[in-house]
Amino acid sequence: MQYTFIKDRSWLKLKTMSVTFRFEKANVERLEQEAHSRGVNLNSLFNQILKNYFEWHIFEPKVGFVLILKPVVKEVFTNMSKEQIAQIAEKTAKEESENSIYFMKGRIDLDAFLSWFEDRMKNSSFQVSHTFDNTNRVHTFVVKHDICVNWSLYLKYIMEHIFHKDLGRKVEISTSDTALTFRFSKD
Repeated sequence: MQYTFIKDRSWLKLKTMSVTFRFEKANVERLEQEAHSRGVNLNSLFNQILKNYFEWHIFEPKVGFVLILKPVVKEVFTNMSKEQIAQIAEKTAKEESENSIYFMKGRIDLDAFLSWFEDRMKNSSFQVSHTFDNTNRVHTFVVKHDICVNWSLYLKYIMEHIFHKDLGRKVEISTSDTALTFRFSKD
């Protein structure tokens, strides 16, 4: 049996408090439109925005992330050799796993990595699908990046490094021109 992984909803049990802020009317109207388009209420959207800010955006400049267009990444990676990609991925994986994840999550373990990874993919405009096979206890992530096969290879090398060297876990990874799939057992 397979089902789509549902994120932790413990936030529903969190203590809340009412606070009043004053916002520019145009900003509130834009937030209301965005909330409507997402099918959520304004309060939920605002909490999502704050959560995303505190879990990701506040750290971006501190750990060295930069915004770059996909066509630029595609152009650079398309012309690289597998050896060049492997060298860059090895260095990047070490820096990301040892610096970014630890700095942003306060620890390096499977749950911290997966939380960081999902945040990173979401903030990189990549689509991520996460399913869990309850019978075999296997997690499957599909990352649709729409860049190039060499980008998939780069992500594969990073995932192998993190899973094997940092997490001490087995991972099965497959790549295509536009996506990367990885599977692992959490048990």
